[in-house]
Amino acid sequence: MKKLYNFLRSMRFGIILLVIIAALSAAGSVIQQGQSAAYYATTYGKAHGVILMLGLNNIYRSWYFVLLLALLCLNLVLCSILRIKNVVKSAKNAAETASRVPDTVKLTPEGVKTLREHLKKKHCSEETVGDAIIYSRRNIGRYGTFITHVAILLTVVFGALALYLPRTADKTCFPGEYITAFDGSRIYVDSFRIEDDTGSLDFTSSIQITSPSGKLSDLTEISVNHPFSFGSLKVYQQTYGTAGSVTVRDPETGDEDVFVMNEVSFLSIDSVNGLWYEAVYPGYIKDENGEVTLITSSSGSYPDPIYKVQLASDGVYTPVLAFPGDVLRVGGLEFEFNRPVEYPGLRIKYTPTAVNALLCAAFLLMTLGLYITFFMPPVLVRTDDKGYAVCGPKGESMRLELKLLLQEFEEE
Repeated sequence: MKKLYNFLRSMRFGIILLVIIAALSAAGSVIQQGQSAAYYATTYGKAHGVILMLGLNNIYRSWYFVLLLALLCLNLVLCSILRIKNVVKSAKNAAETASRVPDTVKLTPEGVKTLREHLKKKHCSEETVGDAIIYSRRNIGRYGTFITHVAILLTVVFGALALYLPRTADKTCFPGEYITAFDGSRIYVDSFRIEDDTGSLDFTSSIQITSPSGKLSDLTEISVNHPFSFGSLKVYQQTYGTAGSVTVRDPETGDEDVFVMNEVSFLSIDSVNGLWYEAVYPGYIKDENGEVTLITSSSGSYPDPIYKVQLASDGVYTPVLAFPGDVLRVGGLEFEFNRPVEYPGLRIKYTPTAVNALLCAAFLLMTLGLYITFFMPPVLVRTDDKGYAVCGPKGESMRLELKLLLQEFEEE
């Protein structure tokens, strides 16, 4: 049992855990997470079975990744938190230990006086132990590794909160419209394009976010792998689609309205006569006999869109293919077909602000701990009436400093 305990608290075990977690995180960055089984079958071929079996499609929520994080937290607790007593005890006993170190440099009485005045000017703490006076400098350096370990533990805990607490939703939004996020923020989609001016695939949305407090972001473009963060939200360009657009006009009153549709819809006044919208297609192929074959898929903008609709008139349904600019009349209304509307699918990720703040604080604490560890090593100077000795594994700079200051006062 003791061997197991020693292994769990060892640095070796901690390093092993960090390497495994890093490797899994790298795999999670390479393999798209949270996609459908069909996506992995198409993208990875025969390897998709292994990916799904090992849960590599959702690594960060897999039982083994959570277990690794828990074990890392346990290791950090055992190897740092429970050692704080030893660190405090060592700090308390440092002066007593230094008092037993013999003088390494003999000084005249005037030299001893100069030494003590110099150490006081350096704001060294002073403690009398027996016949010796111990001056301590940078005592906080003893706690550097402890602070670093605590910061790593907090980083893992807050990082896990940042990983598991956020909520994610995929939503579509037509240009010129708003969608509401988890925290009440409103995301306005100003425009969306599938292709740039050269005809290359672009998939770029121009969005603006209004926070619940009324704070307004700049109008910002997002694209694949270039999300936008504002407050507690992070918005990604996820998918895209193309919807049909039909202007419905009443010739008698002159009233008109534009309907944008991405699903089967019925446009009518009396719920009997009107236009059944089915779909809009990227294009068509017409053979020698005049037969039209619809093109059902496209990787970019629709080059030659065509609408598939049905006219409903007194229970009679007439299939019709219409092009942008065509006008159909039925049920006392005019239906004018417009260019299709391209719209984005956005992934909205909400992370509580406090989690991000705590994670930043943990990183700052880790930076402080590393700085204290490497640049603030503790140094003790033992003095008596005959001379002094510098104690500490990294006291070379202090030894050199005192050597230059007191060389005229040294005794043979």
